[in-house]
Amino acid sequence: MLDIKLIRSNPEIVQKGLESRSGEYDLTSFHALEEKKRAVQGEVEQLQARRNEISKEIGKRKGAGEDAADLFAEMKELGPKLKVLEAEFKNQEQAVEGVLAGLPNLPGDDVPVGPDESGNVELRRWPNQGEPEPLSFTPKNHWEIGEDLNILDFDAGASIAGARFTVLRGAGARLSRALINFMLDLHTGEHGYTEVMPPLLANQKTLYGTGQLPKFEEDLFAAKDDPLYMIPTAEVPLTNLAAGQILAEDELPMKMTAWTSCFRREAGAAGKDTRGLIRQHQFDKVELVWITKPEDSNDALEQLTANAEEVLKRLQLPYRAVSLCSGDLGFAAVKTYDLEVWLPGQNCYREISSCSNTEAFQARRMKARFRRTGAKKPEMVHTLNGSGLAVGRTLVAILENYQQADGSVAIPEALQPYMGGLKVIEKA
Repeated sequence: MLDIKLIRSNPEIVQKGLESRSGEYDLTSFHALEEKKRAVQGEVEQLQARRNEISKEIGKRKGAGEDAADLFAEMKELGPKLKVLEAEFKNQEQAVEGVLAGLPNLPGDDVPVGPDESGNVELRRWPNQGEPEPLSFTPKNHWEIGEDLNILDFDAGASIAGARFTVLRGAGARLSRALINFMLDLHTGEHGYTEVMPPLLANQKTLYGTGQLPKFEEDLFAAKDDPLYMIPTAEVPLTNLAAGQILAEDELPMKMTAWTSCFRREAGAAGKDTRGLIRQHQFDKVELVWITKPEDSNDALEQLTANAEEVLKRLQLPYRAVSLCSGDLGFAAVKTYDLEVWLPGQNCYREISSCSNTEAFQARRMKARFRRTGAKKPEMVHTLNGSGLAVGRTLVAILENYQQADGSVAIPEALQPYMGGLKVIEKA
């Protein structure tokens, strides 16, 4: 959530930042609601002050043995008026809060300005700045490879749950599990993250805290009989571990990682990537979350991104890092780096990790704060998140980059210990 004081004191700056995003955001309704709220608040405060005056005067008259019938009559008339105004003020507060909840974060000063993904800026490529080395044969798409090897079953997934669900079999299921274990071991063993196993369901308050509600409710899968939703990313429960807290300065940074299944309707992506594993309703992801002091969050974003990149490097998967422009930023993000892995079967780069600094945007919604040593007043923390990595898309990248001319798929060296020593997936 944006800082309401910033909107009041620098409306032009806020409006300019909002206009640089892809959606249409107008502060006119916010200012109108704020003005109405302040007017009602003034009336409430006047009546409350008068009520206090009457109470004091009644006490004086009683003490002096004087008649206070007129004051009791005024108090009786004032009570219902105050009750109505207090209810109206609460409604106005909720209306202002509703507008604030729908406003995205402001892009950082160093974020490139652009309308959509066409304005994104490539920062670097790995393992070199040129094009990835082509395969010596015509590459296949991962869905062809997976079906030929009998490790991806799209028909079975559709039969069990519907479109955009997939069954992984045999070496495919083991490869997915190997990737999860490899990523978690790397992040906990070498990068200093604490592993967490959170719930896969979250309530409305939790999803509001990280910005999924109310704006993106149509993308969520909801429970039938309870006010709960399947999590769209482990960012939701991990970040909310700081919700409502006042952390000590020496508790920061908090660095957490979790493997979870994630669930998204992809309501805004109808017709996109209908084949294969790129855009599924259920997918596995290893998430990275940082909770930091404000002055540390810029460096934390660089480190978090480097941690995600290290996974790709260990797996020897070509990728590029991209800085998202203002029009392509996620709702809560101030700044985002996307990591895009090379897929020879599709002859393009595809996003495999999105690493974002949300600064205090989520913290305000969650009331997540910290207190500096010796300070009286707490401050908002900064929150960051990124995929380290999306498991299904990493599996896709391995199938397409490690495919061989005979239809088999080599196992990256880093994963072989997690595959029981298996070096090649061949057709059974």
